[in-house]
Formats: sequence, structure tokens, C-alpha cells
Amino acid sequence: MSTLRIIAGSANPELAGTVANYLGAEPTNTLLERFPDGELLPTVENVSGSDVYIVQPTPPPVNDHLAELLLLLDACQRARAARITAVVPYLGYARQDRRTRAGQAVGVAVFTRAIAAAGAHRLVVVDPHTPTLEAISPIPVETLTAVPTLAQEIALSERVVVAPDEGAVKLAERYAAISPNPLAMVRKRRESGTEVTALELIGELRGRLPVIVDDMITTGATIETALGLLKLHEAAPDVTVAATHGVFVHGALGRLHRLGLRHVLITDTIAHRSLHPEFQVCSIAPVLAEAIAAMHNDKPLHAPASTAWNLA
Repeated sequence: MSTLRIIAGSANPELAGTVANYLGAEPTNTLLERFPDGELLPTVENVSGSDVYIVQPTPPPVNDHLAELLLLLDACQRARAARITAVVPYLGYARQDRRTRAGQAVGVAVFTRAIAAAGAHRLVVVDPHTPTLEAISPIPVETLTAVPTLAQEIALSERVVVAPDEGAVKLAERYAAISPNPLAMVRKRRESGTEVTALELIGELRGRLPVIVDDMITTGATIETALGLLKLHEAAPDVTVAATHGVFVHGALGRLHRLGLRHVLITDTIAHRSLHPEFQVCSIAPVLAEAIAAMHNDKPLHAPASTAWNLA
């Protein structure tokens, strides 16, 4: 069996290091040079004949992190790695999965093709925004989920799961499967990248404890709009928010803090250095490590943990 190698991109080296620790593997050394004009030049140590897993999410600045991922893939391919897997816990451009008007590009199609062309044999993602990612990608996609990781931190038996828009319904159904309470949903209309208008709330929330769940929080506008509608329908004020990816742009952290939320759960698919006390970060590293171990051993990803973790 070829040697397992974990390569950390600069987007989230802490996550890559934690994954490597779970697997009992040393992270492969890389050197990332940045030229004055902004160009990147990554160099990897000898990975010839190895089974390589490049851990590099693509949060803001998305284009820089994506370019680094493509260069790392190419470097490993040129170094004659036996197999290369792009582990991209947060995949930028996943929202661009269709055209809304003539003349637009389909960003996720462009960049999954680029990832494949750069040398990736497989792509691993966590709760991607588009459910059609595998159909779009030219290489196999392994889709992992943070729902069990986040759900174990929430008293779901006491809460009503709320999808803050139609796009979050499938994800909310996974949480609701663990809860005895019915699912509720907010219908919204997006006015711009930072402004959202709520149209209606479907479901009964009067006096009940809600948990708003989504795949990502970007500006916080969707959460703010959903909270306003929950108040109008007299939901209990102790609201929990759970999202896989904390993207947090355009003052999102301050916006969420001002809303008075007492509990916001996210994962470490995106690295954060400083958060308000109400934020709790749950690590996705065990999920990634188990999936990598299974793939390295050519096992199905749903294999029992005792099988998946055997690297021998």
C-alpha cells in the first residue's frame, strides 16, 4: 500500500494538522513562496508514489486559496504522486451552480474542472451549498456532513428545527430526523448580496424553542431575517443557530453579536482566530480523518470506525 501523506494548504493548517494527528501521520512539509506581485509558488517534499490528501478549504480570499490549491495539486502531480485527493471542507463558488440570466458563468463547473485538470483524482467536501455538485464535477466527489457533529451539541429533543430559506430544507431535514418536533421553514427573497426579505414562516413556533440551521453564514442577513419572523410568530427568545461553515464577511460577526444570540455553533472548516463568547467551534477533523482513512484503505466511507481507522 502506498504511503499516506497529508499536505496542509495555508487556508487552514491547524485543521490539516489535527487530521494528521488523528491518523497518526506527520503532515508533509510544504514551502509557500509569495512574490511581490502576488503570485504563489508552493513546493512539496517528496511525494512520489504516495497517496496524497491536500487539505485546503477556499474561504475568503477565495481566489487566492483556490489558486494555491490548484498549484499544490499540480506540484503533487509533477512529483509523481500515486493518487491525489483534494480535501476542500469549504468549497467556494459552490453557490454558482446555475445561471440566473444569460451571459453568466457556472462557477462551480469551471473550478471543479480546474481541480480535476490540476491533478486531483477525487474531491472531498463538507455540506456543499449545491446538491448537484457530484453531477457537475468531472471527478468523483465524496460529500461529508457536519450534522451529527453539530447536532450532538444541541438539545434537539427540546427544539424545533428551522430552515431559514428553501435552500436549507434538505439540511434541516437531517437535523429534524433526530428531533421529535416538526420542521419549520422561512420563505425569503434575496434583494442583494447583503439584504434579505422574509416572506412567510411555514410551521408552528409559538412558545417553542427554535434552532436555525444552515450550511453557511456569510453576511448574517438570512439569520437576521429569520429571527425577525420568529419573533413575529412568538417563538421562544432563546434561539440557537447552527451552521457548518462560518464564512463571516461584511461585518457578519458584529451583526450576529448585536442580535443577542446566546449560542451559535459552527465548525472549523474555516479557521477563525477571534470570536465572541456566544460562538462555539466544533471540529470536523474526526469526520475528515475517518473518511481519509477509509479512502486510503479503499474502504466504503460508511464502514464502521474500527475498520476505517486501520491504516496498516
